[in-house]
Amino acid sequence: MSLASSPPSTLAQKLVARASGRDSVTPGEIVNCRVDLAMFHDSSGPRRLKPMLEELGAQIWDKRRVVLVMDHYLPERDDESRRIVRIARDWAREQDLPHVYDGLGICHVVVPQHGHIRPGMFCVGGDSHSPTGGAFGAYMFGIGSTEMLGVVVTGEIWLRVPHTLQMHWNGQLAAGVTAKDMMLHMIGRFGMNGGQYQAVEFAGPAVQALGMQERMTLSNMSAELGAQAGLIAPDATTSDWLRAAGVPDADLQGLDAWRTDEGADLTRHTFDATTLTPQVAAPHSPANAAPVAQHAGQGIDVAYIGACTGAKLDDLRAAATVLRGKQVAPGVRLMVAPASQRDQAAAQAEGVLQVLQDAGAELFPTTCGACAGYGDTVGDATNVISSTARNFKGRMGSPTAQVYLASPYTVAASALRGCITDPREVLA
Repeated sequence: MSLASSPPSTLAQKLVARASGRDSVTPGEIVNCRVDLAMFHDSSGPRRLKPMLEELGAQIWDKRRVVLVMDHYLPERDDESRRIVRIARDWAREQDLPHVYDGLGICHVVVPQHGHIRPGMFCVGGDSHSPTGGAFGAYMFGIGSTEMLGVVVTGEIWLRVPHTLQMHWNGQLAAGVTAKDMMLHMIGRFGMNGGQYQAVEFAGPAVQALGMQERMTLSNMSAELGAQAGLIAPDATTSDWLRAAGVPDADLQGLDAWRTDEGADLTRHTFDATTLTPQVAAPHSPANAAPVAQHAGQGIDVAYIGACTGAKLDDLRAAATVLRGKQVAPGVRLMVAPASQRDQAAAQAEGVLQVLQDAGAELFPTTCGACAGYGDTVGDATNVISSTARNFKGRMGSPTAQVYLASPYTVAASALRGCITDPREVLA
């Protein structure tokens, strides 16, 4: 395939064209795509796929292209969780899967940390936040177990070529303002169906200035826009991060091909990062986003720093910047669940974890945890401020809990004062 001879195309079109073996594709076309990577976890994978594969008498098309992560039902707390995890572990052994990550962290963080997602790839995941892979210039989206069965057997999936919505961010983020704030602002503006069945591309100087973990937050939460994929063109930041993750230089050549062409057909929305303030989404939807000032002073009982959007190393560092040398307000429970073992170890080595614990934080396992409503969840009638991606009613435990979403900076500042707080006031 010669990208140079193709008509002006978006990044999404180029990725889909490569996967479908064509020179170019047009939005609205139905194409069949070859899958480079299929990822699933203990909740979405073996317990659903195993019986279906056995009923069909079918085999996995290419075990090298399958990644299994145990992250939802760990640590096992009851008979049901033990059953689910045991199915996953037994099946992984039976199939002799080469890529299994058991208890190492959340799938959307662990999989790229081990170099599985690279620019130009076409990937699917058994989880709605699978668009995280788009931060690396790969086309990645979430699918259900029946669709995953088809992928696991055939290595292919059909796709309607999406239109692209480009979110172009000019300017520069102020201190204490993050990718999470950018994302909440966009969801507040467009709603949870604003990008439905489309490919969202994040671009512009403010996006290019973000590190990989912040880019991952943007791509991850494109799911909250209703988008199929959340893409960022790869650059030197991408290649440096992947090289550190063990990806060979040979697989990081020709990155300039994976970007949207001038003149490509897309819908562009422009934002100014310089004027963006910290954002907070009120219960019970990420779309209830507004500047932090609208909720300032709202009392909280629990501050939760966790999940794939809020507890990576950069997120933990942000929280520590706010809490260094200080104490969480009396009566507030600060829960910290690092996104991966690798990030936890790095935070420990840097002294970041010690800062959080000295401030009064409780440390929890590197799993999906309360974000997925499992393990140490929040109680009845509690006010929670959380760095997670969603605040749907009952998602983090009790349906009577009131969950507000914010960046790790804002969560930490709110824990410090016992009420929702603009982190810039503390950082100043």
